[in-house]
Amino acid sequence: MTTEEQVKQIKQSFRLMMDGAVAQSMRSKGLDYHLNWGATLPRLREKADEIGQDYDLAIALWKENVRECKILATMLMPPDEVLPEVVDIWMEQTPTVEIAEQAAFNLYQHLPYAADKAYQWLASPDDLPQICGYHVLSRLFMQGQEPNERGINEFIDQALVALQSENVSLKKAAMQSVIRFSELGLVYERLVRSALNRYGIEIFF
Repeated sequence: MTTEEQVKQIKQSFRLMMDGAVAQSMRSKGLDYHLNWGATLPRLREKADEIGQDYDLAIALWKENVRECKILATMLMPPDEVLPEVVDIWMEQTPTVEIAEQAAFNLYQHLPYAADKAYQWLASPDDLPQICGYHVLSRLFMQGQEPNERGINEFIDQALVALQSENVSLKKAAMQSVIRFSELGLVYERLVRSALNRYGIEIFF
């Protein structure tokens, strides 16, 4: 079966997963996709497990302007095969916070160069790459990955700005990341508390 035929077959399978209530709820929250079947994430995960990792299929699915195709693409893309340039293109083409979060969770946190990309995104002037960067770092901190001194300073500086943002999703992602950072150990917790105190930002660990 060609990749094109696979994509067609996958898109047809979304009809069976269709959940109008989920799709409607997303629309009401402003998540406006060209096409959205409202398939739940566990159903998409089952589909991804059934197919297995597949680079060409992931690339083809990402090109579709369909919520489920993009999420499935992040689940199918092998982290060890995808080049940083492709990841950059995907980041530029990320349409919503949901896709940014799913990409961070399903794919970006597993990249061999995950931390480098995350710090690069934190410095972006746009909110979506920043949200993605904070989600990736949260996962890396949870795995016990400690940043170097430059990474620590960069992270705290950027997080302080994000925590004062008017974008709720960005604020939330930064806050979660700061909490995970502080859980790396007492030194990290003290660094965070002292930086936040300087700006009068309260955060409860």
